[in-house]
Amino acid sequence: MKFNISNPAAGTNLSVSVDDDQTTLSLLNGKRISSEIPGDVIGPEYAGYIFRITGGNDKQGFPLMQGVLTNGRARLLLQPGSKAFRAKRDGQMKRKMVRGCILHKPTLSCVSLVLVQKGEAEIAGLTDANVPRTLGPKRASKIRKLFNVDNED
Repeated sequence: MKFNISNPAAGTNLSVSVDDDQTTLSLLNGKRISSEIPGDVIGPEYAGYIFRITGGNDKQGFPLMQGVLTNGRARLLLQPGSKAFRAKRDGQMKRKMVRGCILHKPTLSCVSLVLVQKGEAEIAGLTDANVPRTLGPKRASKIRKLFNVDNED
């Protein structure tokens, strides 16, 4: 199984492959999107870390979708702007297959995680580096806030 871990505070991400044989991965069964898991599930080097599940894919490539309360697949009528569907025309809707938001280990191939709480040890490529933002804010009030400038200046 593959874990895509992102650290929004530092702007970094990391992809980790884990053997499916581990018994700790069975702790993922029954967890839902937006639930938090300890880092020990991924490996001992992630001890003390807490991650939030944000999504994933099964082995055939169907995405996990928030709000579908099942661990299997479902065919949903998707609207423009929803996950797993990009409309080509205005008002277009399409019935597509998605996987429910409840994790089921034998069928998953990839799980996306976000770092919520940092542990005691640094992880190379995830918590030790800091990537600067390439784009600044566009709204005037946000620019003033960034540079600590009053409205009168």
